[in-house]
Amino acid sequence: MVEAVDPQFLRPLAAQNVDRGRAMTFGADKPLTLDSGRQLSPFTLAYMTYGALNADRSNAVLVCHALTGDQFVASAHPVTGKPGWWETMVGPGKPIDTDRFFVICTNVIGGCMGSTGPADIDPATGKPYGLDFPVVTIRDMVRAQAMLIDALGVDKLLCVIGGSMGGMQVLQWAASYPERVFAAVPIATAARHSAQNIAFHEVGRQAIMADPDWNSGNYQLAETRPGKGLAVARMAAHITYLSEAALQRKFGRSLQNREAVSFGFGPDFQIESYLHHQGMTFVDRFDANSYLYITRAMDYFDLAADYGGVLAEAYRGAKTRFCIISFTSDWLFPTVENKRVAHALNAAAANVSFVEIETDRGHDAFLLDEPELFAAVRGFVNAAATVRGVA
Repeated sequence: MVEAVDPQFLRPLAAQNVDRGRAMTFGADKPLTLDSGRQLSPFTLAYMTYGALNADRSNAVLVCHALTGDQFVASAHPVTGKPGWWETMVGPGKPIDTDRFFVICTNVIGGCMGSTGPADIDPATGKPYGLDFPVVTIRDMVRAQAMLIDALGVDKLLCVIGGSMGGMQVLQWAASYPERVFAAVPIATAARHSAQNIAFHEVGRQAIMADPDWNSGNYQLAETRPGKGLAVARMAAHITYLSEAALQRKFGRSLQNREAVSFGFGPDFQIESYLHHQGMTFVDRFDANSYLYITRAMDYFDLAADYGGVLAEAYRGAKTRFCIISFTSDWLFPTVENKRVAHALNAAAANVSFVEIETDRGHDAFLLDEPELFAAVRGFVNAAATVRGVA
């Protein structure tokens, strides 16, 4: 007998009773075969589209989101009400111009905003998957996206673009489906996750799993949420998205709503209060188990490993045009990691350009108001569109 579960706990807080945009479900006849050897069936991919597909279906741009992103790239988030996470980049008249291009953005497999993930019901048991959900990889995410693109009737994408984990997806798209990607813009990313980045992710995962409300991943059945652990994971990760210079400029050692230190352990400093706020608001829109699964997918990413350890072999003979973009103050995915990708593409005789942008804003610069970034993306995408004959 299947145990009854309060419906409010069948999905994370972020996905309860909100409009998650569009969604496509693939039935038992179209299973998603995963790198782990398991199959996911049925499965759903949630997505949003902006702009219109032209008559010859040549103007489609796929935007890939980062770790804690979702499909709401250019429209208000249904939970937080905040603007889309890349509204500075995507929209009418923006660098990715929705008056000209048909923009697609999906919530990745394993996510928590409508795509099938660990919070969803396992059809075999009638209960939430929890940790019975199969481990997914970046390549699995891209496979699912390719199935959606097929279903939308798009044979070839004009461009695939994304930053951070989104950039990993861009690199995987160009390696797995080179004939389907005319142009690629990986931003602030790498062809594999570093030991340091894996270490930060493990700290976050352990914070979640140490929360007593995690209940070995079965918190939905227990009608609890590991909010404290997830908040700490977000706080630790958020530090890596910024630079020391940006933190010093924005916060320094300024105190929060007090004239002197308290000689206690509350948030004396503004930076402490800021991190607490980041952690608390994150809990409202993200699922703890999804955080475990998506960070693991990033950790497992090592594109060269699939090609005998030689990254250039991933792109041998590829006709895709590449524009790689990095930021001087990004220590999470530093310029040297982005350059390794560029060098591999050069070794494969690929068409590649490289842009390093001077900024003190750290890794998160790709999400912020960076005019040089906007100019580089606008110029590259428009040039690709002209070459391909997109009106």
